[in-house]
Order: sequence, then structure tokens, then C-alpha cells
Amino acid sequence: MIYKKTMVRAVVLFCLVFACACVPSKTVDPVTSPDGALSVAVDIVDGELAYEVLYKGKQVIAPSGLSLFPGAKVVVAGTKVRTSKTEWEPLWGQFDKITDHYNELVLSLKYDGVAANLYVRAYDGGAAFRYEVDELPSDAQPAYFIEYGLSQNDEVYMPAGEGMPKGPIVLGDLAQMDSVPDPWQMPLVVETAQGPFVALLESDLVSAPGFSVIDFDFDTKGDKLFSNNRFEAKDDKLKTPWRLILLEGNIGDLITNPVPLNVAAPLALEDPSWIKPGKTLWDWRVHGYTAADGFTYGINTESYLRFIDFAAENGIGYFLVDDAWYTDVSEGHIEMSDKLDLEKVMQYAGDKGVSILLYYDNHKGRYGDAALFPYYRELGAKGIKYGFQGKNVPFTRNAIQMSAENGLLIDFHDGPVPFTGITRTYPNAITREYCHAQQDSRRAFTPQSFIRMALINALQGPLDMNNGVFDIGSVNAGEREKGPKAKNLYTTVTAEAARTLIIFSGLVCLPDAPEAYAEKGDLFEFVKQMPVGQWDETRILHARMDQYISTARRSGADWFVGSVHNEPGGTLPIALDFLEEGKEYKVTYYEDTDETHFKNNPEAYRVRQGTVKKGDLVRAKMAPGGGHCMWIRPNEN
Repeated sequence: MIYKKTMVRAVVLFCLVFACACVPSKTVDPVTSPDGALSVAVDIVDGELAYEVLYKGKQVIAPSGLSLFPGAKVVVAGTKVRTSKTEWEPLWGQFDKITDHYNELVLSLKYDGVAANLYVRAYDGGAAFRYEVDELPSDAQPAYFIEYGLSQNDEVYMPAGEGMPKGPIVLGDLAQMDSVPDPWQMPLVVETAQGPFVALLESDLVSAPGFSVIDFDFDTKGDKLFSNNRFEAKDDKLKTPWRLILLEGNIGDLITNPVPLNVAAPLALEDPSWIKPGKTLWDWRVHGYTAADGFTYGINTESYLRFIDFAAENGIGYFLVDDAWYTDVSEGHIEMSDKLDLEKVMQYAGDKGVSILLYYDNHKGRYGDAALFPYYRELGAKGIKYGFQGKNVPFTRNAIQMSAENGLLIDFHDGPVPFTGITRTYPNAITREYCHAQQDSRRAFTPQSFIRMALINALQGPLDMNNGVFDIGSVNAGEREKGPKAKNLYTTVTAEAARTLIIFSGLVCLPDAPEAYAEKGDLFEFVKQMPVGQWDETRILHARMDQYISTARRSGADWFVGSVHNEPGGTLPIALDFLEEGKEYKVTYYEDTDETHFKNNPEAYRVRQGTVKKGDLVRAKMAPGGGHCMWIRPNEN
């Protein structure tokens, strides 16, 4: 669909406005964001709905098609406009409070006689679209169709599973192709010729049974990007996910944009007090590691007790046991490995105040999900890492809900359904591996790919990326039984510490041996002190695709700052304007040295102390592929 009619714009009334008469072909007044920077205009052209998005007076999305019944003619039966401003507190997240402020246009539509409501919201950081139908005819064939009229000069980036995120793809180049061969994954990040950075994604899929994950394609004839998802359900009611268009002047601000959470359904749990974000040790990539005292980690009780001891001594709340704890599965039965005493491990962890997370997938047989989560609860587990279910939306929705009913956290492995916004509704969905996890196949894990994933994959929500390798030499030497044998973990140990902060997650999974962290205890202090998921404020100080990212997070009066740089390294000016006026702060710097290099000298680092105050400028110098960290807290002396 291509729409050429010019849209008429008018001032939006920030009050409830009803249009009672049927208006079959009339331009609808645009809805504008509270700060006035963004506006969304909706029009009917030849019986079809179109929308347009402007940002600071510039057209970012040209008139584009929008429909719930593609091909059906539509008329507007009524409109209303309202404004809403509320504040809510997430159970855990990047902020302690989030303001939900928008102006909303509601269009009452008729698609060949089928009544539907279209909700169009304008936020300061983006636009959101959702359809609802209360009475869906049994023979109806709805599909959520939306075009994105981007400029041919715009450049697009997207996730690519365990590969390097794709991009930049110039849309004008695609228009010259007969077909676009590869599927495009959510979220898309767009560097526009008009100035702002754009992200295209969805939210609140959990509230929209019958829909699959948003998919994108490119119409080479119409020169437009689009998504089209059919409704696959027999219900007589329909609610679509929210389709989101986020806009920010700085690419890093897309990461902290609250719109995906604001449009998500509110908390669905009556008592979520048992849900605690935090850090976890993980056994899988440590098997085969030999400590300085001669002990070699393996699948045995003694190894797991050592993990638990270190976790307890260092305030690490969780220990994740991967699939070696069981050997065979049948309906209603899991055969536990005779190499370890899981009951003893669980009891020991409980005595030490450490919670156990247990892995599960269907490769060794199917237990049955209805019974699986109660079984995990009976074992005393505090959560489950569920693997290899892919983009199965009904399964994922049910797994999240059933785990919540049984008081379990859930972490999805291996390219799962993103379910953006789910942490507001079901905060037990603590993290997910919607990225190339650092300790998996390492097909593409480089400083560049990390920065891309931090700016692309992370937009959909918390990531389980397994950052934080401290014994890089051992991993690259192939000394881990379960580790990839390729010697290509390109990073520095300081960058590894920084990555645990930069990548937002409710569960930071630490993949190295306890002794690796203990041997670099002065650097591990940065990771140890971080209150994972319990942030009061988050700022992206610097971000540039393929080059660098710098993130600052506050908990109480303490600030944690982590930065990483691609080749050839560089220096970022960190302005400490976020500190409180009139206070002196202690700062610990965790830095690369002049000799550090991500390929040939990754473990060289230094730790030093200092004092800072508001207005100071710290020049964070990073080696090639390196990093820089700061822990800043009030000086009480």
C-alpha cells in the first residue's frame, strides 16, 4: 500500500473529545506527544487507513498503511482524544519509578461492518498502536498489518541470533532487489537521514493470545518495510500487541526508553515479594577448570559445594546448575545423575543462604510442563533456566505464568520469544538469552558485536549474555570441558567487568570459576558491589554503533559506571554532572593498562582510588577492545 494524499494537521485538544457522527472519509486530527516533539497523523485514503509520524517537525515515517483486515475498506465511526499521566514503581529494573505520560487517540472503526477500536498513543519517546475487537465474526480473518514508510537513505540494524547483528542495510538498496531473502528479527534500529534514531518493535505480546512474534519484511515493489501477523485463534475477542516506533536524538537513549514497559499490562501477581533480582554463578563453562590448589571442577557434589561457598562469601544470591544434574527424563520422572547428590547440594545451599536455579530442556525426554514447575518447587529450586523452545509463543506464555504460580524465576535459553514488556506484568521472567551469549559458540563474539548487541538486542528487555569471564587465557586455551574450543574470546578483563553492568538483566550470570574471581578480587569488587536489577536511575552517557558505549547506573547514593570500546580503543569523557552538588565522593577506578590488548594481553588491569565531585570530568581511557569501570560513593570521612 502506498499513500500519497497530504495529511491535514490540527491542534490536539488535551481533553476527552467525542465525534458521534460517522465520518467515512475524513482526516483525523493528529495526536501529539506531551512535549510536542512527536506527532502522529491518521487519515483514510480510498477506504484504507494510513498514518504518518513527524519528529521535531520532520517527517520520519511517511504515510503508511495500517490495518487489522488487510484489503477491507474502513470507515471512522467516532474518535476521542485523552491525556494520561501516572507514575508506577517496577518491582525491579533500570529505574525505581517510571512516569507513564501520553496523549491517546481512539478511533472507532468499521471494517466491512466489523467494529474495531484503534488506539494511537503519542509519548515523548515514541508512538504506539493497538487494535481491539469485542465481537469477532467466526469467519473473519484478521491480520495485524503495518507499514513503515522510512526514507530510502535510512540504515537498518537487526539481531541475527548467534551471528553478528546485521547492518547497516540501506533501504534504498533493498528497493533494487527482486526479493529480500532473510527474515528480519525484532528489534530493528534505524539511523535515519532526518536525524533521530528509530527502533521498531512490539510490546505486551503476553496479553495478545493468537498472535506470533512481530516479523518484518520489505516490499520491494512498494519500497516499504512492513510487518503482517495473522490472528490464529478461535476467540470472539481480539487484542493485538502494541506496535512501537521509538524515537530518540541519541541512540543510547533507546535503551532506557520507558515506552515498551509503559504500554505493557500492569503487574499480574498478587504477591511478588519472593522475586529477587541478583547475580548467579554457573557451573556449565567451569567444568574442567583446575584451581591453584589442584582441584578440578566437574559434575560432582564437591564442585557444587565450592560454588556455593564462594557465592555465600561474596553476597551472590544464586547458583545455576546446568543440565548435568539429570540424565534421563520421562513423563513425570527425572532420573538424577549419580555423579552428585542434589539433595545435599540443595540443603547446603539453603543453609548458606544461596538459592539454586536448575536447568531443563526436552532433549533427554519430556517431563510435562504442567507437572514440571510444581516438581521444581518441591525440589526447593528458586528458578528454572528453560532451553531450546525457540519462538514458541503459547509455550513461553504458559511457562512464564506456570513458573509464577509456583514461585519460580524463569530464564529462557537459546533465542526465545522476546516478550518485550513482560517484566512489568510477570517480573519472575527475570532474563532471556535473546542474543549471542558470550560463552556459547562464539561465532561472532567480538568487541564490535558486543556493542551492537548492547544497542540492538538489549532494546527488547533484559539479556542473559553470560558476561564476566576473568580467566580469559584459560578459556581461550580450551581448558574447559563445556567451552567452545575456538580461541577467540576477544575482550579484556576490565571490559568483562564493565559488560556485566552495561547489559541490563534481572539475573547477571557469571560464567567463570570462583577462583578466577578470587584471584582478581580487587577487580571483582566492582561486580560484587553492584545491586543487580535494583537501580534507581540509569543513564547512557555515550553510545555509538560499532564504536563504544558507556552506562551509568545509580542505587541510592552510589553510582556504577561501565564503558567499553571497540578497536583501536580510545578515551571517553565522563562528565560527573549526575553527582549531587556540594558532596565529595570516593571513586574506585578499574582500568586497562597501557599494555592491555584484547587479543594478546587481555588480563592486564589496574585498580586505583580517588575522590571526585559534581562537575568533574573523568577521561576513561580504554585499550583496543577494552573497558573502564568506576564505583562512585559518598565520602563519609
